Amino acid sequence: MMLRPVSAAVNAALSTVLALCSLTASAQQPTTLYVGSYGGSTEKAFKEKLIPAFEAKHNAKIVYVSGNSTDTLAKLQAQKGKQELNVVLLDDGPMYQAVQFGFCDKLGNQSVLKDLYPVARMTDSAVGVGIVAAGIAYNTEAFKKANLPAPDSWEVLTDKRFKQKVAIPPISNTYGLQTLLTFAKLRKGGDKNIDPGFTAMAREVGPNVLAWEPSPGKMTELFQNNDIMLAVWGSGRVQALKDTGFPVQFVIPKEGAPALLIAACPVAQNTAPALSQAFVNYLLTPEVQAILADTQGWGPANATTRLTPAVAAKVPYGKEQMDKLLPTDWTLVNEKRAEWTNRWNRTVER
Repeated sequence: MMLRPVSAAVNAALSTVLALCSLTASAQQPTTLYVGSYGGSTEKAFKEKLIPAFEAKHNAKIVYVSGNSTDTLAKLQAQKGKQELNVVLLDDGPMYQAVQFGFCDKLGNQSVLKDLYPVARMTDSAVGVGIVAAGIAYNTEAFKKANLPAPDSWEVLTDKRFKQKVAIPPISNTYGLQTLLTFAKLRKGGDKNIDPGFTAMAREVGPNVLAWEPSPGKMTELFQNNDIMLAVWGSGRVQALKDTGFPVQFVIPKEGAPALLIAACPVAQNTAPALSQAFVNYLLTPEVQAILADTQGWGPANATTRLTPAVAAKVPYGKEQMDKLLPTDWTLVNEKRAEWTNRWNRTVER
């Protein structure tokens, strides 16, 4: 039996069908988004609770690239002009550097931005997605045994009753830097007049300090071994220690507390700009903000977020507390930080 030749019309029809199938398959391929962010519990929460829902809604595949803020900023610098990362999360200090270096794209007119607390509105290229307060942590049991009132002021760090019973991170750590800035303001100076801060840290606070401790693990040990009664620390770190059953409490001092922002930005000139913008927007939604508060101890940046009483007690939350949080002028601080670090090493941590 002879096969009849396929007509040109049939060939054309087959070609059209194959082309359409190819286009459909291509359209169904998910867009890959590379997100540079923190490791540890943050990576776990993102992978288990946040990323799957975003991937399903946007037909995306997210590759999570973990690292601390310094690591991620270094990646942006190394990949300048050919960025592999699409979205990054950094501490606010390094994020302002990323913006200054041109690594962050404009945020665009996202409706959720209008719902943010003022302290979370950083620049038109970066935004706070979580808020941590730098304040006073104290051993409630030790204070009770000594018949001491709960601390409510930064001035407790100068109280001679706590000689060698205080721990503060060094200036290389944001909490230590913010302590210096705070005492500069308390002594009638400020970030543009830092001298009073250095004088207070060296003469008033320094004698009470047992350790200038940057490590969260070592800070925890100092508390658990009863080596210290007081520390300058972040609200999230204190809550993590409290969750172990240790009698510790975090205080936002009456003079206010510096805010440390966990910031996000879409990377400039990346391969998926629209999806990058959508992911940053997703992180600011009330539902995601509530998850980050519960799992990370980050206070919500979105003022419309509603937390359960149990979670609300763990994080900076609500207008009253947010109004006590003070922003840091990171543009100025980043310019001065190397100079201040050298001076700190000579005069404070001698």
